[in-house]
Amino acid sequence: MDVLDDQAAVVLVTGVVALVVVIFNEAWRPARNLITIVHEAGHALVAVLVGRRLSGIRLHSDTSGLTLTRGRPYGPGMVSTALAGYVAPSLLGLVFAALVGAGQTAAVLVVCGVLLLGVLVMVRNVYGFFSVLLTGAVLFGVAWWTSPVVQGAFAYLITWFLLLGGVRPVGELQGKRRRGRARDSDADQLARLTGTPGLLWVGMFFFVNLGALALAAMWLLG
Repeated sequence: MDVLDDQAAVVLVTGVVALVVVIFNEAWRPARNLITIVHEAGHALVAVLVGRRLSGIRLHSDTSGLTLTRGRPYGPGMVSTALAGYVAPSLLGLVFAALVGAGQTAAVLVVCGVLLLGVLVMVRNVYGFFSVLLTGAVLFGVAWWTSPVVQGAFAYLITWFLLLGGVRPVGELQGKRRRGRARDSDADQLARLTGTPGLLWVGMFFFVNLGALALAAMWLLG
């Protein structure tokens, strides 16, 4: 019973810490780089899966990013690639929730390592290279020098941060769109590719990410 109580405490505390990081701008700005890395990795992975050629990834100091691919500038492959970015952090968080719920916390760290290595190979600017390298160094330090208990808590923290941190950028996206500062956003690209309103895609990002958060929270807290 004590073990279960300890695990429940870890789940709650890491969830609260992740929520604080996402809510407060001072913590969110540097932490958002992780969301951008996963966002661009989502674009890159789907692009490869649908047969597009991946040219590179760029990560910027304002936490924006860009994934460059080659192929037809329209059609299902391009739509799938554009669609993947904003939902990638939340869907990865949902996968991680399933893993930590099954006691596979080490698998979360392994997947993170593989993802970072893949992005590092494809990153094409100096800031992006050092951003991924620093993130990988933190992950390596936790995996190599800390106890299994700390590693487990870190896995929960990553999971919660991806789930919660996947929702806020969608709101930020719509805020930029209202001010006319996101004409080349994923939602607006999808609008041009499909002939449907960009707001529809923003809404889809929001409901997918919120649904992933709700489902994962039931697994983690239940």
